[in-house]
Amino acid sequence: QVQLVESEGGLVQAGGSLRLSCAASGRTFSPVGMGWFRQAPGKEREFVGYISWSTGTTTFADSVKGRFTISRDNAKNTVYLQMNSLKPEDTAVYYCAAHYSGTYTATAGYYYWGQGTQVTVSS
Repeated sequence: QVQLVESEGGLVQAGGSLRLSCAASGRTFSPVGMGWFRQAPGKEREFVGYISWSTGTTTFADSVKGRFTISRDNAKNTVYLQMNSLKPEDTAVYYCAAHYSGTYTATAGYYYWGQGTQVTVSS
């Protein structure tokens, strides 16, 4: 079993920055990659970004491209989501998840999920 623990989110003004972390513990951790998703009130959970665990290659949703980055520390089994130039529409609960199969933009291939952390961007 793998546990994913996310850092606290927070309240930030529009234009500000915030970094989230997601640390994995438990049995041997070797996902295909790690994804970040978010869910705003009344909306479906949506894909934010992804990093390949082996190569470090990243990809992002168009809505955050150029503003968000993802990095990983394989030795610490930790992945980071750096969010810059935040906008009020980025307000959501953010989740990290470990990807093991299927397309990385869909939630079905993610076997383990973090607890979720609230990010609120004020205008």
